[in-house]
Amino acid sequence: MTRTLRGGVAAGGSDRGRANVPRSTATPVRKALTSLDHRVELAVGYTVDRLWRDHDRGLLDEQIESVAAAHRSLSSAEQSVTFYRVLLQRLASGEYPMDSALFDRIDRTVKQLQEAVRFRGVRETELSDVLEPVEANAARTPAGHTDLKAHDIALLLAIGQGAKLREHLLTQRLSVVTASGTRIGQHDFARLETAGLVHRDTNHPLHAGQPVALTDAGRAALAARPSSRVTSRPAPRPGAWPDAATRTR
Repeated sequence: MTRTLRGGVAAGGSDRGRANVPRSTATPVRKALTSLDHRVELAVGYTVDRLWRDHDRGLLDEQIESVAAAHRSLSSAEQSVTFYRVLLQRLASGEYPMDSALFDRIDRTVKQLQEAVRFRGVRETELSDVLEPVEANAARTPAGHTDLKAHDIALLLAIGQGAKLREHLLTQRLSVVTASGTRIGQHDFARLETAGLVHRDTNHPLHAGQPVALTDAGRAALAARPSSRVTSRPAPRPGAWPDAATRTR
């Protein structure tokens, strides 16, 4: 019996038509992590989850919409690679009798996996191409630093005490761990990095931790944040005792 993978790829059968997988923007049941997720999030300034949601709702401009469509195609291609890799592992696990039919099926699956990897490489190149102008625009138009929210200020203060960017070995998700123990998610870090408020030392490998520090712009943003000091006495509530006139006598 032939099993069919989403996108029209047959497992255990002929790989004919594999290269003609339709470039659909329909949301797959499960989103696959890709090698370009971090680069996409840095370019657009938010997570790929939000990128896909906004794409579904038609909220993206033409340039970012092309990034979303290319990322979805890459994610689908990544799913195909995973499917055939897992299938090959299963075929070689000893679950099936060792006979000529099994060897034929293994050979066929290896060819399908090779084609899936080639197809994924094409999709990576396409996504990289549409990302370049978005990255260039982000570099030319950094986000404003004078209207930082309290959450961003807290993150910058924590990073200023020392921090490292690390990559999870299994999920490949990035997070920043500060000296005070605060953990900053990939989305927040990408937003601060895109805004030019923080930078990381890429001379260190991610598995060992890349030191993260404030940029000059980040330090200036902290210095320019509004003071929390009370500058005037609040107006008395109606009916409060004693009233202002009584206290000033």
